[in-house]
Amino acid sequence: MTLFGKEVYDKVNELAKELRPEAVKFIQKLIQTPAISGEEFDLTELLIAEMKKLGYDEVFRDAQGNIVGMVHGEPGGPTIMYNSHMDHVSPGNPDNWEGYDPYGGLIDICKVDNKDRTAVEEVECIHGRGASDVKAGHGFQIYAGAVLIRLRELGHRFRGTFMYTGVVQEEPAEMVGMSYLIDNTFKERGLDYDAMVSSEATSLNLYLGHRGRTEYLITTYGRTSHGSRPHYGINAIYKAIPVIQAIQNELIPSLPADPDGDLENASLSLNIISCSPGALSIVPDQCFLSLDRRTLPGETKETALAELQAILDKVAASDPQFKGDVVVKSAVERSYTGMEFDVAKDMAPWKTPKDHPFTKACAEALESVGQEVSYGYWSFGTDGSKTAGIDKKPTIGFSGMQEQYAHTPIDKCRTDFIELAIAGNASIFLKSSEMDKEEFKKLEF
Repeated sequence: MTLFGKEVYDKVNELAKELRPEAVKFIQKLIQTPAISGEEFDLTELLIAEMKKLGYDEVFRDAQGNIVGMVHGEPGGPTIMYNSHMDHVSPGNPDNWEGYDPYGGLIDICKVDNKDRTAVEEVECIHGRGASDVKAGHGFQIYAGAVLIRLRELGHRFRGTFMYTGVVQEEPAEMVGMSYLIDNTFKERGLDYDAMVSSEATSLNLYLGHRGRTEYLITTYGRTSHGSRPHYGINAIYKAIPVIQAIQNELIPSLPADPDGDLENASLSLNIISCSPGALSIVPDQCFLSLDRRTLPGETKETALAELQAILDKVAASDPQFKGDVVVKSAVERSYTGMEFDVAKDMAPWKTPKDHPFTKACAEALESVGQEVSYGYWSFGTDGSKTAGIDKKPTIGFSGMQEQYAHTPIDKCRTDFIELAIAGNASIFLKSSEMDKEEFKKLEF
């Protein structure tokens, strides 16, 4: 096992500074390349070309359109997966972008939050859709691999494999790209991973988890009649009213809190109400309630569904005419390669403990390159729901992007944070490469 000294981590910082201009130009090109979910092909071409140019040992694309690049060290060490999703949300109305082109990748001096959001600073930023979610993240991670390649060329030997992965279709929130990559592509190629580092926005903090997210559809049933004679029918909307009241007054106040206080409380939001046939002169025979449920570790889509079913059963017991059901919503997702999946709208909650050996190694790594260590948790969901929530592999987030700018028309990334994120990611790999395989113990929650 190689133990790296101060001179190696000083070299990491030196190389990150040296590579920063090249990384910024690369991120600029990524922002200038639209990649809405299902339309990521052009972006993949840029990512593949950059890794080949930088000297990655292996680069490939899988059947779904995910891409993988690897830098190999000495045998016997861990494989650390670095992950970024390739899709982004729509820019929305260009008029809201305060004069910036959402696909311009413009670089200027602008006002931006500091690391801890305690002050506003004027520094150089790169602007455009995906700058904070997560076009810049590809640059951090791919150029962290470039730092390792340079170190190897300088004679510094490290164990294990640095594995960058770019996945399709993260934004629809079903983990379809990450799940296919791990469950199909990795198995076909005999690959595995010991831990994952996400590039989702963390403001240079270590992020250790987030709540889960499941979408439910409650349908209440009635019987149509002419709108002029509503008493001849059974109005499905009226049948939904006691269900809504029970959700608001009984279920929501009883939802749990994270016992450690790390994650926000579990929550439930009724976001869409619609009906069928949906014509002014017809009493509706179906009413649809779409709900967004945020879950905590220990909760599952089945336990949350049982809570909703209990409400339906209670309403049915007091109303002989009531009929209703609840299901987890699903959607058909089609990748740019033409592969289709019907997937549940469900993402698992997860947390990686602060005292997990991998978390400790990540913290030590950041300290080794002179970065302050602090911890956080995402308010939104990530593909960590697959690696940590399902696979139970230790997972952390480390990124120079800032969460408050994601999905907004002020989407941007500080270029000074790009350099720090490159150094931090490279040092995380080096410190993790010193760990023994058994230290990457599975998560429990």
